Order: sequence, then C-alpha cells, then structure tokens
Amino acid sequence: MPRYFSLRVLYTLPVIWLVVSLVFLLIHLVPGDPILQMLGEGAPVTDVQAARHAYGLDLPLGRQYLNYWEGVLRGDLGPSLRFNQSVTRLIAQRYPYTLELTLAALLVAILLSVPAGVRSAQRRNQWDDRLLSVVSLFGLSFPNFALGPILILLFAIKLGWLPVSGSGSLAHMVLPAITMGGALAAILTRMVRTSMLEELGQDYIRTARAKGLSERKVVYGHALRNAMIPVITVLGLQFGALLAGAIVTETIFSWPGIGRLTIQAISNRDYYLVQGCILAIGLTYVAVNFLTDLLYSVANPRIRQ
Repeated sequence: MPRYFSLRVLYTLPVIWLVVSLVFLLIHLVPGDPILQMLGEGAPVTDVQAARHAYGLDLPLGRQYLNYWEGVLRGDLGPSLRFNQSVTRLIAQRYPYTLELTLAALLVAILLSVPAGVRSAQRRNQWDDRLLSVVSLFGLSFPNFALGPILILLFAIKLGWLPVSGSGSLAHMVLPAITMGGALAAILTRMVRTSMLEELGQDYIRTARAKGLSERKVVYGHALRNAMIPVITVLGLQFGALLAGAIVTETIFSWPGIGRLTIQAISNRDYYLVQGCILAIGLTYVAVNFLTDLLYSVANPRIRQ
C-alpha cells in the first residue's frame, strides 16, 4: 500500500504542474486589460503604468510565470484588484462553503441513488424498475439553472418551508444541495443498477445464496461492495462537474462560495482572483481523483497489484 500511494503521488505531480501552468497561460489569453478595468478607461497613462508595475504585469511573460509559481509554492496568489485583499485569504473564506455544499450534494446523490439502483436491479423489468428509470431520465434532463428556480418557487415562496437564499443554517443548504445532487443522483442510479445486475449474475452470488445467507446480506454485503467500483469512478469524475455546477447554483441561491466569487471576479476582470478561483477548483479536482484512486484499492485490493 505505501508503494501504491507513492506511485499515485508521483503520477499526480505532473498533473498539478499542468493545471497551474494552464491556469496562468489561459488567463493571459483573455482579452481586455484588468488595470484599465480597475482604473477606468479615462485613467492617465502614468497611473496605468504605475499600476501595472505595482502588480507585476509589465514584466515579460516568462518572468511573470516564474513569479506566479513562487507565489503558489508560498501560498501567495497575489492581491485582488477589486477587494483589496489577498486572493488566498478570499478563497480561504469562501472555499469551505463550496466544499460544504458539494459534499452535501454528494450525500444527497448517494442517499437517493444507491437504494434506488439496488431496488431497480432487484426488480428488473417490473413496474418499479420502469418507474425509477423514468424518474432518473427526468432527472438527467433537468439542468441546475432550471431546477433551482422551480425549487425556490415551490418550497420557499409558495410553501414557505425553506429560506430562499443565503447561508447560515442547515435549512439554507437543503435546496442548493438538492439542485446540485439531483442530476448526479440520476446518473448514479443508472450506474448502480447496471453494476448490480452484472454482480447479481456472478457465480459467487449463487454460492452465497446456496449457503443460506439472507438476501440482504447477499445484496448489500457482497454484490454492492463489488458493484461500487464503477460507481466510485463516476463519483470522482462527477465531483468536478459538481464544482462547475456550483458556479450556477451558488449564483441562484446567493450561496457565498467560491463559485459565486468566480463569477464576481470575472465580471470585475479581477485578474489574480480569477486565477486563484480556477486554480483552487482545478487542484480540488486533482485531489479528488487522487483520493478516488486510493478508494479503488480499498474497495478492491487486487487493484494494488
């Protein structure tokens, strides 16, 4: 296991270098001058030049790239052009909200999809299997920007059960988590069903039943554990999609996370803040993929070999 862990770390290092480099280069390809956006189009030339020098934007691109890497390694992502604060501090304030919401959405998706997928596999081609297939297809067809307002109109405005927007309590998290986790639950339900159907037809399942084990023990103790390998893969891949979806969901529900901060940074052309937000999301995605690889080895020890 230590050797497997070390190899996965070595494989991750080039990916981190690529993510940091792409974030730096792509933001330089975006048209527009952040200094002119900050000072205004009518700002004197001397003020524009002084501001560029103060933020290091007058240096050659190669020197800026090296300075950016030095800052990343120190945990210094530069100053925000709009908020007059450190980008690292702003992200540290907002990141826990996004992580909290993303984990809540994952929990919603797992709690909905695993029982539904197992039930659908056990009741193959029967009425409840067909019903769950229709519901999951409906969930896949409904984007976040449409589901969110509908949930607000129904549960917040009409019924008054939940707050419309903001944060501060568990009730504020319910609607955003359902909005983000709904589509993922539909994907996972179909994946769990397919994996369970494959595992339930294996010889070891027939052997377990022949030994007199209860159906619950056979399904949840044996089949589901082996069926979770492709599900874990989808969870790892969809985590990045949840982070991307958080930008829309956080805007709809005024959730004070990194997704909403990214939208504000883009609107203000806050150069360093956009870099920092995208870098935080990208590195989170890399970390989740790394953890997914480790979960493979826990769920199936043969992968370590």
